[in-house]
Amino acid sequence: MADPIRITSRGEVETLTLCRPEALNAMDEPMILALQNHFRSLADRPEVRVVIFNAEGRAFCAGLDLKGWPPREGDGAVHGGWRTQRAIATVMQLMRNCPQPIIACAQGAACGGGMSLLLASDVRYCTPDFRMNAAYIRIGLGGCDMGSSYFLPRLVGSSLASEMILSGRFVGADRALAAGFVSEIAGPDEILGRAEALAADMLLASPMGLRLSKDVLNRNIDATGFEAALALEDRQQIMLSMTEDYAEARRAFTEKRPPVFRDR
Repeated sequence: MADPIRITSRGEVETLTLCRPEALNAMDEPMILALQNHFRSLADRPEVRVVIFNAEGRAFCAGLDLKGWPPREGDGAVHGGWRTQRAIATVMQLMRNCPQPIIACAQGAACGGGMSLLLASDVRYCTPDFRMNAAYIRIGLGGCDMGSSYFLPRLVGSSLASEMILSGRFVGADRALAAGFVSEIAGPDEILGRAEALAADMLLASPMGLRLSKDVLNRNIDATGFEAALALEDRQQIMLSMTEDYAEARRAFTEKRPPVFRDR
């Protein structure tokens, strides 16, 4: 059986590719466990500084593979469903908690859990044929699933989020761009290059500065107010100002040369 994901490395950038194009990259158990293992490992691999997330074939991810979760002996209906639900939700949590920024490149359909993989990423690009929906409500479930009720209103506002979650309607690339769900629309031959260019810009930051910036961004989405947000930013800046990399960045700026960071 082919591996459900492929990992390739290019310097400090790692590319994760979903590899079930024959199933439109739908989520089966082996894929979800592989995603868990990969995103969990990133916490202990600081040499990886940015992750690019893409998929093979004509769709990014068609959502849950209903036939891809064989029952386990002794599982009742609730227990088996809970195992699947928590396994997928854990991937979203690990994506948000890993210190590396995740740049997603999406083509074709991103349905249900596929859309949630994009929601859990930090930056999103898409191709002109991209379309997404909160598919869960169309199969007899609620429209709020796998982080959609948390991330979607924060990204696109409550009106569009409500439209999507309550109807399961598809939203295409142009509307996704206008709503701020994606940063840019790029052709199939260009999208990976756009992600790599953004990753290169991210690598100009100091290693700890990049990690802490993602951390503060995530935490301040839920900040109780302006004062709490400032407190996190102040703490981040004072910590970073004490590092060797900060001193090197100041020297490099004065000497008009690129800094050489050592993550110290």
